[in-house]
Amino acid sequence: MSAIALTLIIFGIMLVAMALRVPIAIAMFVAGTAGYIMQAGLDPYFSFLNSQAFARFASYDLSVIPLFILMGHFATQGGISRALFQFAAAVMGRFRGGLAMAAVLACAAFGAICGSSVATAATITGVALPEMKRHGYSGRLSTGTLAAGGTLGILIPPSVPLVIYAILTEQNIAKLFAAAMVPGVIAMLGYMIAIAIYVRVVPGQAPEVDDDRPEITMASLSGIVPIALIFLLVFGGIYGGLFTPTEGAAVGAASTFVAAVMKREITWQKFKVCFYATAESSAMIFLIFIGADVMNASLTLTQVPAQLATVINSWGLAPLVIVTAIMLLYVVLGAVMDELSMILLTIPIFFPMIMGLDFGMSKEYTAIWFGIMVLMTVGFGMLAPPVGLNVYVVNGMAKDVPMSESYKGVMPFLISDTLRTILLLLFPSISLFLVKYVS
Repeated sequence: MSAIALTLIIFGIMLVAMALRVPIAIAMFVAGTAGYIMQAGLDPYFSFLNSQAFARFASYDLSVIPLFILMGHFATQGGISRALFQFAAAVMGRFRGGLAMAAVLACAAFGAICGSSVATAATITGVALPEMKRHGYSGRLSTGTLAAGGTLGILIPPSVPLVIYAILTEQNIAKLFAAAMVPGVIAMLGYMIAIAIYVRVVPGQAPEVDDDRPEITMASLSGIVPIALIFLLVFGGIYGGLFTPTEGAAVGAASTFVAAVMKREITWQKFKVCFYATAESSAMIFLIFIGADVMNASLTLTQVPAQLATVINSWGLAPLVIVTAIMLLYVVLGAVMDELSMILLTIPIFFPMIMGLDFGMSKEYTAIWFGIMVLMTVGFGMLAPPVGLNVYVVNGMAKDVPMSESYKGVMPFLISDTLRTILLLLFPSISLFLVKYVS
């Protein structure tokens, strides 16, 4: 059997399993197992699995993932998300479409302590959606805004997908976080501009004048102080050389817990929920890790990824053309896979290919810039039809809004995403601006 045929069989098994609603981690594991055994036999497969599972999960860097997840759950259960939205609404309420802008701002701030797109979307939706409905915002704009705002959870550090990218490519997590800062802020501002234009171009999506807008009070100001302090503590400590990103995640989780306790919203029951949810999410991520490892090992045995890289390099295409093609593939994959699965499955294939191209930058800067581009495109896939995981999550919480309306609502944000991605593709220095200040 040819290598190409074997590769198609491996991917075919994975797609069939996914069509049967098998979780993506299991689908990749089963497909990878079948491909590995077909090529190397049963005993080598068991030997590989025995060594690979330990090597993967013994990595110290992986501990940053459950710590950042725990940090996000403490923030959710501690009522911090509500305080963020109230302050953002007070600041932005004077503008037309202000509550929608406030939701974006709250998503960005919550993303700075969460690191998950879906968690950010679900948490802020629970707080913001009832308020937006009460103030006369359409279901289309409300759900579209919250789904798009949720993607800021992975664009603004800390970002779980970015941590995984750093681990897979052996890059500095702190430098990747620094590289994501400016693009994350651009994404937030782009979404706000999209809202400002949309409510003026499309009538009936937001109230003309909101006389019932919240006012800035000492209570609303005090509500955001913990977030600001936690952000400064974690990232100030990381970039000040006081601790590593992993230690910073631990400090962030502990300080977020203290903030939740001080707000008197964390109970013993909520405390247990935080740890149970963290364990559940971490187990899911680690299972995706091992599934992707087996899948990638199986594909490596076929030697197709290496052959593919050689063939593409021999075409003599401009490096930006190749990156653009990869980004478009990520958009397509976003229709059937979550962001973690996409990164874990594709980066071992694409990264060596990218590192073999000349972008006029050092290898380190190329790796960091490509990571940011992947992150941008993965966020795009969380919104794009026909799936768009964030859209499904938000729409599921807005029972009275048809799915078609939610997809219409994300279109202005997809335009913003497209323009931002093109900007970062053509001008890598935007992403790399802060990296040079990180040692």
